[in-house]
Amino acid sequence: MTAPAIVHVVDDDDAIRRALTMLARSAGYEARSYVSAEAALESLTPDSAGCVVTDVRMPGMSGLDLQSALRARGVDLPVIVITGHGDVPMAVRALKQGAADFIEKPFDDEAFLSSIAMAIAADAKAASLRGARADIAARVAQLTLREREVMTLVVQGLSNHLAADALNISVRTVENHRARVMEKMGARGLSDLVRMVLKLEDA
Repeated sequence: MTAPAIVHVVDDDDAIRRALTMLARSAGYEARSYVSAEAALESLTPDSAGCVVTDVRMPGMSGLDLQSALRARGVDLPVIVITGHGDVPMAVRALKQGAADFIEKPFDDEAFLSSIAMAIAADAKAASLRGARADIAARVAQLTLREREVMTLVVQGLSNHLAADALNISVRTVENHRARVMEKMGARGLSDLVRMVLKLEDA
């Protein structure tokens, strides 16, 4: 079951935290707020969906520290950094570290909601891709060692004859293995099989 997309607002300023949480909810999003990065880390897990909105400067762990800690724990949520004018260099560093966006104070409601919409869409796309890769990996796990060898050579573009020579087996044996690979992988054709393998390699 897919986890609901939630806007996780992290800010030590009570007024800003409440305002951003209410704004997200007014746009139809579920939102949760945290008074510190540490509090957010206690709640967020690799299964969490949505995005994180965090102030860059906070007592204790900063927004950049939170971003790094989330990645280290396998929480791949898009991170939107809120920054004051003097914190722009820090925000740029956050982008280089993989943040989805940064918003400079003061910002208008539309800019905030637009950034959230893009981050949540990106998270949904990434989650879908992770699910597809997991499905492909599960199919590959059903292949025998020889079937994997045949699949690798076929995907590299080798003909059945060249694959047979490379593995020192008969062409008929390659054909049989290839047919089983296609069946187990659920591939409609060679191009479909190639796309599956490329998805795994891009992980």
